[in-house]
Amino acid sequence: MIDTRKPEEIALSRHKAIAGLLTALDDGTDNAKIVQLKKEICRKNGISRRTLERWLTGYSERGFEGLKPVPRIPGKPGVIPEQVIEEAIFLRRELPSRSIPQIIEILEMEGKVPEGSVKRTTLQDRLAERGYSARQMKLYSQPGVAARRFARLERNDLWQSDIKYGPFITVKGDKQPTYLVCFIDDATRYIVHAEFYDSQDQSVVEDSFRKAILKWGLPRRVYFDNGKQFHNHWMQRACAILDIKLLFARPYSPESKGKIERFNRSADAFFDEVALKRCQTLDEYNKYLAVWLQECYHAREHTSLKKSPEDAFRSSKAALRFAPADVVAKAFKR
Repeated sequence: MIDTRKPEEIALSRHKAIAGLLTALDDGTDNAKIVQLKKEICRKNGISRRTLERWLTGYSERGFEGLKPVPRIPGKPGVIPEQVIEEAIFLRRELPSRSIPQIIEILEMEGKVPEGSVKRTTLQDRLAERGYSARQMKLYSQPGVAARRFARLERNDLWQSDIKYGPFITVKGDKQPTYLVCFIDDATRYIVHAEFYDSQDQSVVEDSFRKAILKWGLPRRVYFDNGKQFHNHWMQRACAILDIKLLFARPYSPESKGKIERFNRSADAFFDEVALKRCQTLDEYNKYLAVWLQECYHAREHTSLKKSPEDAFRSSKAALRFAPADVVAKAFKR
């Protein structure tokens, strides 16, 4: 049956299917559990193990784009289309001992290429150019080449977020509540973005998340509660495009968000102080918030860190990972 969905819809569906597995792989879950997860994904989605591995490889190498289906494009005589080369690379990486004739035979059997259209020497040359000749593939069999390392104590490994009721402002004689949206770096307690808004709908989370990413790059994972501002189709799509693992807290487990809750208690002290300023607008509140974060919260030594959030974040050895502007724009397009 031909899948009539748009490529992005297909990619999102595939990402949803493998999201749990990606998290398990990132966390260094033992191999037996990984094998069981793969079997379960194949069973639930009616796909083969080879198809699942192809999705994982595509996502690993090209992110969200790697999950989109690639249309079969007929090539010129003697020229191997790019997607066929990628399929051949996958088959060789899956089993480095596969010979060129075996790879061609599989491509023909799976209907990826017409029988006799791919020449052995041509494919061999293309694989060698990409670093996948038989000799080069011996590197993949060396111990440690594909080893995973999971660091829990570096910046941008995990961000948490929350929405907190803020002070009131007066609009046309009426008092209206404000809402503080905050994104905190889990390892360093650094506030990657915080801002007061006049609503608490999904758009304020999107705006704050985007600003945090533009300033400090992409987190590997984000951890939210199950509020509708976070648990929605848009957030799933945005995180898939940006290669961010999306995690949610279990219901009725406030201890799992202890770090953002502790910041909220610190913010209460700020609310008491800023009340003396009698601010009338969001801009005024946000101006004082920026000063308080810089001079008080970020500069003060954190008990568990033995240093300030500012020092912890800036001294982290983890490189900041920024996405191209067009990719960020696509992720945040509604």
